[in-house]
Amino acid sequence: MSQTLSASTLLAVPLAPLAGSVLAGIFGTAFGGNRIGRVGSRTLTILGVLIAFIISAFTFQSVVFEGATFNQALYTWMQVGTLKMEIGFMIDSITAMMMCVVTFVSLMVHIYTIGYMEEDDGYNRFFSYISLFTFSMLMLVMSNNLLQLFFGWEAVGLVSYLLIGFYYKKDTATFANMKAFLVNRVGDFGFILGIGLIVAYTGTLNYTEIFAKSGELGAQTLPGTTWSLITVICICLFIGAMGKSAQFPLHAWLPDSMEGPTPISALIHAATMVTAGIFMVSRMSPLFELSDTALNFILVIGSITALFMGILGIIQNDIKRVIAYSTLSQLGYMTIALGVSAYSVSVFHLMTHAFFKALLFLGAGSVIMGMHHNQDIRWMGGVRKYMPITWITFLLGNLALIGTPFFSGFYSKDAIIEAVHASTLPAAGFANFAVLAGVFITAFYSFRLYFLVFHGKERYDQNPDAHHHGHDDHHGHGHDAKPHESPLVVTGPLMLLAIPSVVIGAIALMPMLFGDFFKGVIYVDGSKHGAMAELAEKIHGWIPMALHGFTAAPFWLALAGVVVSYVFYMLKPEWPAAIKRAMQKIYVYQALEGKYGVDWVYENIFARGSRVLGSVFWKVGDQGLIDGLVVNGSWKVVGRIASVVRWLQTGYVYHYALVMILGIFLLMTYFVLLNK
Repeated sequence: MSQTLSASTLLAVPLAPLAGSVLAGIFGTAFGGNRIGRVGSRTLTILGVLIAFIISAFTFQSVVFEGATFNQALYTWMQVGTLKMEIGFMIDSITAMMMCVVTFVSLMVHIYTIGYMEEDDGYNRFFSYISLFTFSMLMLVMSNNLLQLFFGWEAVGLVSYLLIGFYYKKDTATFANMKAFLVNRVGDFGFILGIGLIVAYTGTLNYTEIFAKSGELGAQTLPGTTWSLITVICICLFIGAMGKSAQFPLHAWLPDSMEGPTPISALIHAATMVTAGIFMVSRMSPLFELSDTALNFILVIGSITALFMGILGIIQNDIKRVIAYSTLSQLGYMTIALGVSAYSVSVFHLMTHAFFKALLFLGAGSVIMGMHHNQDIRWMGGVRKYMPITWITFLLGNLALIGTPFFSGFYSKDAIIEAVHASTLPAAGFANFAVLAGVFITAFYSFRLYFLVFHGKERYDQNPDAHHHGHDDHHGHGHDAKPHESPLVVTGPLMLLAIPSVVIGAIALMPMLFGDFFKGVIYVDGSKHGAMAELAEKIHGWIPMALHGFTAAPFWLALAGVVVSYVFYMLKPEWPAAIKRAMQKIYVYQALEGKYGVDWVYENIFARGSRVLGSVFWKVGDQGLIDGLVVNGSWKVVGRIASVVRWLQTGYVYHYALVMILGIFLLMTYFVLLNK
């Protein structure tokens, strides 16, 4: 039985995509003379990710089935006193699982991109970016210390900026990437404060050493306050997760990021960047378990996101934005699971969600291609007969998303609902309502999308904006042609992603939730948080759980959502139109269309307020006080004094003699008068 892993082999996992990215980015672009061309760029990057996936799969096998472990520093970057800043890997079950998910989804996205971006001028640059993104995410999940975690954390933020703004000549794209960058910086500020507090009170960045001192952290208060130190640390760390995993109110960047090409939506918003926060909190479970206050905070934030972001998905007409709001809602579910100490359930949903959400995003991209880059679902309809592979794979992804029994999403989503129901935290009541209401809402908007796109009357020739290109319109197809199925290089990844979207939940349910899969990796204080123990009593296997699911409330809520959606959009389309008009009269629809005013607050209060404050500091502080009073004022005072002195210093001896005589006269007068 193997007990160790090779450092050199593990290094190849992140470095292979990095090598592909560097070669494609230099020799596949104008920067290096475009020496390798399109074929070379895509071959090198796909080969790099393929190598990473194969090694990750073997690593997963060694870790899960042979008990292999790895936790050591590979390189010491800097040492300040006793504080070591290192690059190292910590390979355990959660890391091995994340490595496989990230590399597999990334590989599918790379292959898909061959067809999707075929006629795009930035073809080679795009491959370089997505390969670099894969490297960044792998460095994040494989780290054994907070420094490397932060490096990967910021690197995925940087590359997401490049990818979201890929079409940099479009104002909407540059606005979206700047928005994503700035909103994430807000979260990252909290994250780095949390890391700083950990370093200040433990003197280390290494996970193992931090966890060993968690008891000491739990017993301390923040100096000068009565606040628990561990609570402050955990909330600061979670603020970082709120940015990366797009939780309210730091969620505003994710829907706008749909301005990037569709493969990016699948890569960033399904499997990688947005799950970084969920992974980090799960990794830090020994700390979060010490603070019920922090867990309640997480629970409330997750509940708000799951419920209210899902509602916004109902009114979206852009096919990608519907799925984007679905991602927000599902991330809320994962966050709720973290809040009730069901970390393994959260990671389980992270894994299942990665597959079916990547499938849905890539399926949406296939529809966009087949519809000649129309993204408005109101002008689709009847696409099923033209795109059978896309239709069936999209349906499977949708069924997984809404939590249909026997599909992967059912097992993870239902486990979250049960865990919330079992929680005793004060915020659990609101969370329970949010997850149950979210089931109906998710089913409604998911099948609204499905019915409007694949069924009903064909409306693709009625689009009033047919001659205006959509977000991803870079192919220049005509808009009078009928829909067509995408090539195999696009549908192939859809079929491969559909398989885990259906079966992975049943396979992983018992080992991940109740087996030894996360033993020694995720810590839960069973004496205070008994949700997982109660879950173990209710779930006895994937078949009994699925069969019981047909009788449980979530299934009937999901079914109700599907039925209502079918009635509204297939049988009685005038009903949703009437509801919309009624909602407009009482300004509810306007509130939803304005995304609850969050974007307005950011743009008009924070952004403009920051600019006004900056202008005040610039005009008054810099120009007025520093330049005007201190710098310019000082030389003007010196100049005035100098002009007076210059008047006195004439250079004539008789002037100086006269001044001396007058001075003696004044002194004599003074002394005479003083002696009287």
